[in-house]
Amino acid sequence: MRKVILILTMLLMAAVPSFADNKQKKLNQDTERFRYDIEYCQNTDGFVLVKVWSYSKKADLAVAQARKNAVHGVLFRGYTATDNNYSSMGPIVKDPSIESTKADFFEAFFDDETGEYARYAPSVLESSKKIIKVGKEYKAGVVVKVNVKLLRQHLEQANIIKPLGGGLF
Repeated sequence: MRKVILILTMLLMAAVPSFADNKQKKLNQDTERFRYDIEYCQNTDGFVLVKVWSYSKKADLAVAQARKNAVHGVLFRGYTATDNNYSSMGPIVKDPSIESTKADFFEAFFDDETGEYARYAPSVLESSKKIIKVGKEYKAGVVVKVNVKLLRQHLEQANIIKPLGGGLF
């Protein structure tokens, strides 16, 4: 009887990490397509506050991906103000084909465990969180602080984009 209990316990312990892996896989599937909307909130000393609306079948997954979506949006989509404010910014990466031609770089950059994207979106304003049920999925809005200045410098050093003003002199 002890052997049976021991074997069942070992099997149960082996199965527990796979449940955690399944949640991470669902999180990755929902965000691999980068389904989100981004809008400008405020600029402050090299940082920008953007509101990111992420979509997922689970509200907590949509909120969890807000930082990744904010960095992706600043890189590849840019943003505009939703009110009549004049603030807007085009994407840092001007050539949309770079995302596919430098796919190895961006896969590592946006990796959930080791990705550097999190360095450039250090904080989320929890008080700004808003979750709306839309059909069978959730739309979660969160304000994220993105360090645009350091993000640009990182991409320049990695030869992903050209430096601002590069080649003019």
